[in-house]
Amino acid sequence: MKLIAEELAEVVVAAVHAAQVAEELPALTLPDIVVERPKRKEQGDWATALPLQLVRPVNEARVSQGAGKLTPLQIAQIIAAQIQQMAHPALADVSALAPGFINFHLAHDWLTGQVDEIRRQGEAWAALTEGQNRRIQVEFVSANPTGPLHFGGARNAVFGDTVARVMTAAGYDVQREFYVNDAGSQMRKFGASLLARYAQALGINRPVPDDGYHGAYLAEWGAQLAAAHDRHYLDLPEEQAVSELTDLALQMALEGLRKDLERLDVRFDRWFSERSLFRDGTYETALALLEAKGLTYHKDGATWFAASRFPGAEKDEVLVRRSGEPTYLASDIAYHYDKFVRRGFERVINVWSMDHQGHVPRMNAVVAALGLDPARLTIPIYALVKLKRGGEEVKLSKRAGDIVTLTEVVDEVGADAVRFMLLTRAAESEMEFDLKLAAEQSSENPVYYVQYAHARICSILRRAQEMHTSLDEAADVTLLHHPSEMALLRKMLELPEIIAVAARHLAPHHLTYYAQELANAFHIFYRDCRVISSDPADAALGQARLKLVDACRIMLARTLHLMGMSAPEQM
Repeated sequence: MKLIAEELAEVVVAAVHAAQVAEELPALTLPDIVVERPKRKEQGDWATALPLQLVRPVNEARVSQGAGKLTPLQIAQIIAAQIQQMAHPALADVSALAPGFINFHLAHDWLTGQVDEIRRQGEAWAALTEGQNRRIQVEFVSANPTGPLHFGGARNAVFGDTVARVMTAAGYDVQREFYVNDAGSQMRKFGASLLARYAQALGINRPVPDDGYHGAYLAEWGAQLAAAHDRHYLDLPEEQAVSELTDLALQMALEGLRKDLERLDVRFDRWFSERSLFRDGTYETALALLEAKGLTYHKDGATWFAASRFPGAEKDEVLVRRSGEPTYLASDIAYHYDKFVRRGFERVINVWSMDHQGHVPRMNAVVAALGLDPARLTIPIYALVKLKRGGEEVKLSKRAGDIVTLTEVVDEVGADAVRFMLLTRAAESEMEFDLKLAAEQSSENPVYYVQYAHARICSILRRAQEMHTSLDEAADVTLLHHPSEMALLRKMLELPEIIAVAARHLAPHHLTYYAQELANAFHIFYRDCRVISSDPADAALGQARLKLVDACRIMLARTLHLMGMSAPEQM
């Protein structure tokens, strides 16, 4: 669908052209037309300040033609008069206001007609075409596959997945990807740590390497392997044992990550292996490309990338260490070569935590070095989450001892609460997650408040059916006039705008505010307007209100699903 603001902008363009044909306005190039909501509701549903932008070029042209100057208000009146002649079905009135605004009032019958349109299209009503099916990739989470997902990583998961959902709703062809760091020395340390825990489970005093992984979960994995394989890995040469256990530990970690993330309804189209970059020649191809451009050099036994040649990057970076081991940056170069050049994504979104913020300029340099527009890479940064219970910070896990895992928090408050609460702030803002509030079943808990609205709607529709007053498809929605009815309807019609804003600015937190506003508008409507009545005189209006309620159900469910949450029918 097209946003009503975009439709109105097109109407304005047509009106200006009509005014030019009528020689009321001179020929000129129009700027981008912004149609937005006025600050005061009584001034209309939408407004544009285009006449204020046009006053200078209009008057320069008129003076050159020997004509008098026009004020912004006069320009607004000329355009408004042309729009009125067009009789657009969505518009009831168009007015010109000082100092130079054009204000639009939507037609009542068009507004109420959207109730039937929403019910006809279902959740697809709010689907946009802005993305034009352009291929984009959202890479998120990408946590080191060395254990359970820390709760802090849940913000990455929820933010990235919701961005992917809103981008899809905005009309993009989206691929979700998890980049698996399964190459390099860290994975060997992971395998060596598991070997130590496995040996300990068999009664052998083998310490975990100092630079290894000491998480309590590895002791559990070691015990599982000991029970399944007895002394098998101890009887192998150490290098072979570490190699095999590294692969086994990777499989166990990835399986755990998949299960943890699926509990949040987070799924990936592809789990991309870092190792594959070295197996299929991508790494060599990407580095050879930079070398051919003169963007690499050798110093102190290492290979360097001349990142400082590009805007924003202050220093050069090591690609290959003296030991011959590639750095993370070298892998990132190969990975982004694969994303942009080999797989042809038009845009790539990498979700990173704040502690990686300093690496953003060098990644922009990488994209530029590959001969691409750095604007095609977007790296939203998310801030840390403090976990609290009733005001007291929670730092350690009761079970794991060293970290608080995502699974533990989901067990305590549920996946819907985790998703909603983690979306309530802009990604770059630090936030506190209160376990006590997230578990409350009261209007103080925004998750409960929003989902309860959906459950109440479903209850109304069930009760109507039980009373044999279920929906009449022929009901006349133009009977809806009450201020609370129209406020609810107008709020429902904002969802496409919210999707557009969330997609353009990678700001899914707007969904949480909208969901609460929509739930509140429904609760006010329910307080003010009787939906089901035994009085035959109320039957026609009651049927129109039932349609409005059902349309609200669709829009509220759509909002919840965009956030990856369930829309319960009973609570």
